Amino acid sequence: MCSRWRCVVWLVAGLMITWSGLRSYAADSDEVVIEKINQLIRANWENNDIKPSDRAEDGEYARRVALDIVGHIPHHTMLTEYLNDSSPDRRRRLVDQLLEEESYIRNWSTLWANWLVGRGNRRAGGREPLERWLRQSLYKNIPYNDFVGALLTAEGDADDNGAVVFLASHLNDMQVPATSITSRLFLGRQVQCTQCHNHPFNDWQQSQFWGMNAFFRGTRRGGGRGEVSLSDDMAPSIVYFEKRNGEEKAAFATFFDGTIVDQFNKSPRKQLAEFVLDPKRPYLAEAYINRMWGQFFGYGFTKPVDDMGPHNQPSNPALLAYLTTEFQNSRYDTKRLIRWIAGSEAYNLSSRTHDGNKIDEPASGETPLFSHMYLKQFRAEQLYDSLLIATTADKAGRNDEQAEGQRRQWAQQFVTTFGTDENDESTTFNGTIPQALTLMNGQLVQNALSGSEGSFLRRVLEAPAGLPAEKGIASSNAKGKAAPPRVAPKASSGSAAKGTIPKKIEALFLVTLSRRPTDTELQSLNGVFQKGGYADPIIGLQDVFWALLNSNEFIINH
Repeated sequence: MCSRWRCVVWLVAGLMITWSGLRSYAADSDEVVIEKINQLIRANWENNDIKPSDRAEDGEYARRVALDIVGHIPHHTMLTEYLNDSSPDRRRRLVDQLLEEESYIRNWSTLWANWLVGRGNRRAGGREPLERWLRQSLYKNIPYNDFVGALLTAEGDADDNGAVVFLASHLNDMQVPATSITSRLFLGRQVQCTQCHNHPFNDWQQSQFWGMNAFFRGTRRGGGRGEVSLSDDMAPSIVYFEKRNGEEKAAFATFFDGTIVDQFNKSPRKQLAEFVLDPKRPYLAEAYINRMWGQFFGYGFTKPVDDMGPHNQPSNPALLAYLTTEFQNSRYDTKRLIRWIAGSEAYNLSSRTHDGNKIDEPASGETPLFSHMYLKQFRAEQLYDSLLIATTADKAGRNDEQAEGQRRQWAQQFVTTFGTDENDESTTFNGTIPQALTLMNGQLVQNALSGSEGSFLRRVLEAPAGLPAEKGIASSNAKGKAAPPRVAPKASSGSAAKGTIPKKIEALFLVTLSRRPTDTELQSLNGVFQKGGYADPIIGLQDVFWALLNSNEFIINH
């Protein structure tokens, strides 16, 4: 028994201890984190005598954040609603809206599938089971540490657990590819550099690679034709490797930081996962922060983003360390991390430089200072999906699975792919808009640009205010003729439509470039339009539309 006051004291003390414990694992509010990011970046600008660019226009920001979060330019309805919004928190609310879009899940599942197994993966039964698992994980917004843990410890059949496809795709050549990609992707360390010899530029030893490799030696891929499964040999592995001088050495299962496994009471991969996910080791969160920052800005804190360590110091170590800690405290919440990055002052800057920050050009080898937004060329999937948004081309009678298969096949055709001995891919995006539209052949493009009833151009022409009323990708079964640029419409829309041509041109600018034309652009295009004497306005609008789709501004995320 205790006295009433003593019980109260114990209760209050207990609540204080509980609250203290919870607080130590809770990230600061989004506003506090964003302001701290801004302070640390501003300090870097001052130290380097750099002046930031102006704040990006609303349309520029909307286009950029949509491309980065959902993987395509914004739908015209979302864009116009946003541009007509004068509330001070409209950018934050736009980010929140994008994070709840279905396209967010689709975009990031595609990105992760590319990182995990590559676009052209034909090993381990293909990408489909993995992509299903990725979509489910993103839908639930599972913490990043749980996400990585599930990939590293996956077992069973791919049909039941698509996560097994990741490691099952990299178990050839004595599990060397599995060792390499796990270290690079989740730890930001290129331990494969020490596979054959000690690293020439830092203290990493050859034994570190083979010590990591030992965790995977007991992993076995099984399954019949078209089926994939993973299992583990519980016995710890001893790996023998040869040094440059011909001496044979033995390596035991050892984490790359030198921690040796004393005893195994679980599978080696689960033991490795415990090392990777240990919150006292910052590698997992640090590597993810670097990768995500690079995904949104075009450059991370190190170059490349997956080569971190003493030999490659980050450009802003204080900011990287702060975000690493806050991300861990947020319980590895990816959506919160995206809100922090997209809400930062640096991400909200224009891509236009001035005399005060022209030297901030990492493409020329300079250290990125993030004083303006760097230009990023579209990924193949971004181009494909943005063309669908801009033209409202339909799925052309295909169901969702067939449409996704066409998208994936087209993306593979649109990149030059070079496989490496780590089973990953080095991809070069070397396409042009005409090539893209040619690859997107058949009814997909014909419906969009034919001028038939239901096509985007027809709806723009007929809409009184210039913008079509439908939201998203519209459906059309109209059959056009041969490939664009021109297909004569069925009937003239008359002179009444000609009187609103400037509004129609403005609509095309908004839907492709997320901005209105400048006065000079509008006067020039409208002048050409009037002098052209088009029998039907849609013919002239086709010319404008094609000019915009073929512009550098369309295929650059800026």
